[in-house]
Amino acid sequence: MKLIYGVKDRPKPLQIVLFALQQLLAILAATIAVPTMVGNGMSQSAALFGAGVGTIVYLLFTKFKSPVFLGSSFAFIGSMTAAFAGATSASLGYLGLLIGAVFAGLVYVVIAVVVHFAGTKWIDKIMPAVVIGPTVAIIGLSLAGSAVGQITSAAYDANMQAYVMDAHGILCVLCGLVALAVTIVCSVYGKKMMKMIPFIIGILSGYALAAIFTAFSYIPGAESIRIIDFSIFNRLSEASAWYPDFIFLEFFKGGFGDANIGAYIGTIAVAYIPVAFVVFAEHLADHKNISSIIETDLLKDPGLTRTLLGDGVGSIAGAVFGGCPNTTYGESIGCVAISGNASVITIFVTACVAIVASFLAPFVLFLASIPACVMGGVCVALYGFIAVSGLKMIQKVDLGDNRNLFVVSVILIVGVGGMALGFGPVKVTSIACALILGILVNLLVNIHGKKNTEAAEIVSEEQTAPAAQEETPAAEEAAVASEENTEEEGKEQ
Repeated sequence: MKLIYGVKDRPKPLQIVLFALQQLLAILAATIAVPTMVGNGMSQSAALFGAGVGTIVYLLFTKFKSPVFLGSSFAFIGSMTAAFAGATSASLGYLGLLIGAVFAGLVYVVIAVVVHFAGTKWIDKIMPAVVIGPTVAIIGLSLAGSAVGQITSAAYDANMQAYVMDAHGILCVLCGLVALAVTIVCSVYGKKMMKMIPFIIGILSGYALAAIFTAFSYIPGAESIRIIDFSIFNRLSEASAWYPDFIFLEFFKGGFGDANIGAYIGTIAVAYIPVAFVVFAEHLADHKNISSIIETDLLKDPGLTRTLLGDGVGSIAGAVFGGCPNTTYGESIGCVAISGNASVITIFVTACVAIVASFLAPFVLFLASIPACVMGGVCVALYGFIAVSGLKMIQKVDLGDNRNLFVVSVILIVGVGGMALGFGPVKVTSIACALILGILVNLLVNIHGKKNTEAAEIVSEEQTAPAAQEETPAAEEAAVASEENTEEEGKEQ
């Protein structure tokens, strides 16, 4: 899909606001899901605030050239859980979140320094299109189960190998499919703004249908078809719902206590640092992906050094408020691809909206009330676009060559198969495993390939040289004959 707005373009003010809301909806579910999964009193609104701050820091480091939103990273869920597990009090757990984010951010800074002096050519050698393309595809495919699970919202029967549908499940699927259908229709057949905000229209359509079903659920005996939990708005009466519970404030409320800080910091370092190297691989894949969409190599301009510093420092800044280290979001990249809007000002406004929205309880609660089935319907298209953008990267790769075929095959099977490995508190995600194995296979199959290529070039040169020598006398004779003919013509004239 061709871009309607490029990175430097500025849509009209009202359009920017609508595009920003669409980006926010695209990243919302994942951003607030992380603190929910970690628990221990972590705030969803604080995570939203932290994502906004982290994104602004990232944009500053990348000189507003990379249209990517940073959100809470799922890769650090185990690390954050370890921060609380190794703490003697909840307040010390908050300290662990802050220290861990600093450790993770410093990993990015160190890698950025290495890249600054070593350059990026080594990245192109160990991660060519045949490696990075299927890896990007895996980012989308690995989320497929999440999207389908959200749409069905029903129990999975292992014996039947299917989701068992009751009345509630059927209505959830219907709402999800309506959201998906409206999104597709708006994107394919829509005109002007409708074509550029398909997510907003799709989500609102699914929400409206779910609200109708929910209204009927208040009839006695029909409670099972309730899809939207409107009771969540009762929190408006709570004062705490109107402001985020920032992590650094929660820590200062509790203090250090009698904890062994030295041993605790060591535990945090082991939990966070290895994961940061794993997320670095996803950072590369995401930036290769968005580069292919905007047709500008972000690893060269603004440069990998700047994107790493923006991601690392932005992650630290975001964690100070929300506790969750941030990372580049594939959902944001997918939104750019589908809407055709890569305007970086949209990302900046999205970050600002996220910060402001974290203090607006009605807005935050409305976003939280969007049923999972509706978001799942939209995410089918969103995650699918991420997968397809990765497959587009290998269009020019010769899959008739077994060397390339083995690399792509290994990455796809390991990634789709969900080969995630745990080493104590450290979890290597399936995406990282797929990328690492893909790099190793690519190096393995090209060890002799490079030698054969060099030998072929030498043979080719040897065969070309005699041919050139044989053609030289004939060429000289032709040149002499041409000169003689020219002289004779001159005399006749």
